[in-house]
Amino acid sequence: MGEHSEKPVKGHDEAPTQALPPVAGTPARAEMFREEEALQHDAAKEQRRANRRATRLRIVGLLAAIVRWVGLVFALVLAVHVILVVGGANPDNGITQFIGDWAEPLALGFGDLFTNISDPKAQVLVNYGIAAIFWLIVSSLVAKIIRRVGGA
Repeated sequence: MGEHSEKPVKGHDEAPTQALPPVAGTPARAEMFREEEALQHDAAKEQRRANRRATRLRIVGLLAAIVRWVGLVFALVLAVHVILVVGGANPDNGITQFIGDWAEPLALGFGDLFTNISDPKAQVLVNYGIAAIFWLIVSSLVAKIIRRVGGA
């Protein structure tokens, strides 16, 4: 057995030896555990921060993608309307009416922007074509702003 754990022998009046104090410059064992716990706590906090940032970036990216897709769908509806009108589709057909009903509000103020064009098909081509381009540009800009503000 080591000298620190020896018990006095009967008949001896010696006191048991005591543990040596820690050497100067080396932390005590309890302090080492506290430092290790603090490091683990800091590492866990940093990991949570990284997870939150990654989640925020995913959400921002998803939101920007949704905005781009919505703009693309709006432009597509307007383009299909132009194709149907310029191609001479039957205005009484359900598909033509459905697309026309959706295209009208999506054109915003562009539906009657140019009224001095003599050919009605060319007028639809120009006005609704400008509206489609508008939606592509605006959705792209809004998606870019979302990414920039969101930190992506």
